[in-house]
Amino acid sequence: MKMLLEKYKKEIVPQLMRELGYKNVMQVPRIEKVVINMGVGKHDDPKVLEGAMKNLAQIAGQWPVVTRAKRSISDFKIRKGDPIGCKVTLRKE
Repeated sequence: MKMLLEKYKKEIVPQLMRELGYKNVMQVPRIEKVVINMGVGKHDDPKVLEGAMKNLAQIAGQWPVVTRAKRSISDFKIRKGDPIGCKVTLRKE
């Protein structure tokens, strides 16, 4: 997140000020959080989700949380509460 924040401050903010005609830096929108998610669908093998979580942890630098199905969908053979993916929320620096 730190590299993204530096790039935002040095490159994106001045460009937005030029394009949108802002005179003050405080008028430019700020990044509050970045959410990275990965959906793996319903799998009977828990190693698939575990592998996805390890990959996401390497990308983000923190351990992801498991996302679960909000409702049952018979076409996809998913039941409510089944693990279907993972996500990481990056905040601050």
